[in-house]
Amino acid sequence: MRRNKDNNMARYLDPKNDLTFKRIFGEHPELLIKFLNAVMPFEPDRYIEKIIYLPSEMIPDNPTRKYSIVDVRCYDNSGCQFIVEMQMYWDGAFTNRLVFNAGKAYIRQLKRGEEYHLLQPVYTLAILNEDFDHKTDRFYHHFQIVNRENTDEIIPGLEFVLIELTDKFCPENMSDRKLAVLWLRFLKEVGENMRSLPPEMQENEAISQAAELCEEGAFTPEELAAYEKYWDIISTEKTLYKGALLKGEVLGIAKGDMERSKLKAELEAKDAELEAKDAELEAKDAELEAKDAEIEAKDAELEAKEEKLDFAQKLAAQQAAQIDELRRQLVAKDNNNEKK
Repeated sequence: MRRNKDNNMARYLDPKNDLTFKRIFGEHPELLIKFLNAVMPFEPDRYIEKIIYLPSEMIPDNPTRKYSIVDVRCYDNSGCQFIVEMQMYWDGAFTNRLVFNAGKAYIRQLKRGEEYHLLQPVYTLAILNEDFDHKTDRFYHHFQIVNRENTDEIIPGLEFVLIELTDKFCPENMSDRKLAVLWLRFLKEVGENMRSLPPEMQENEAISQAAELCEEGAFTPEELAAYEKYWDIISTEKTLYKGALLKGEVLGIAKGDMERSKLKAELEAKDAELEAKDAELEAKDAELEAKDAEIEAKDAELEAKEEKLDFAQKLAAQQAAQIDELRRQLVAKDNNNEKK
């Protein structure tokens, strides 16, 4: 493991980078489970037991996928599931994607023909490296479907947790959740300017292991190049975005509206494409349901025929028994007449 020659200390990479975050949480499920159990707003008796990494074909289409570092589905001890999405950038469509992806995870729980009561709640966790809500100093946001007049009334199904690791991050506001603070501090503070892990992080076995996975010496030159390229992409996109905003101001509101309309049209086109795919899947489901209904009808018809055959057999048996009885009576009568 490579160490800094001047002070014999490790040089850490930023754990929020695509490469390092996937190395920690995408290849070590036990670390992701500990992280989520620390930061999710679960009751004390609830905890995550297992996680399943989503294959690429199961992840809903995301126009800014390069900003979403990892997607996993997790199951807690009560059978609930939720999605984890590491979000590195903020834009106006972010909340729409959160709801869309969570909705997809919710409806995909049921197989064809299963009952709705089998549905489990879906939680979405987003770790943000940009400010989400500029109207509050809070950095931890927990959203639920509640009755606005009585917030104690909650409709279970979808919940969202957004954590801003920006200048608003204030550990003192979570003094009752020390482990959560430690993990969030790890994500926010560990980076290229850190040479020595704080003692409180070293004492935590899971966080210490995560930090070791961030050490520069654990990566190949090719991986380090990919690490730098990721930051270049983020920086370029931010520059282009800010440049577009400045250009919109210079050219006027109308020009900005046109660009926003174009972007909106592109997003709507992608939404339409997804809806078309959903419609295709629904059509296939309908076709399968029709075939199932046809099979069930044939089964019912066969069952009815079997019932008729069974009834006929029973009736024939009764008639045969009656004939045998009549024959027995006639024989008895003939025997009596002969005796006389």
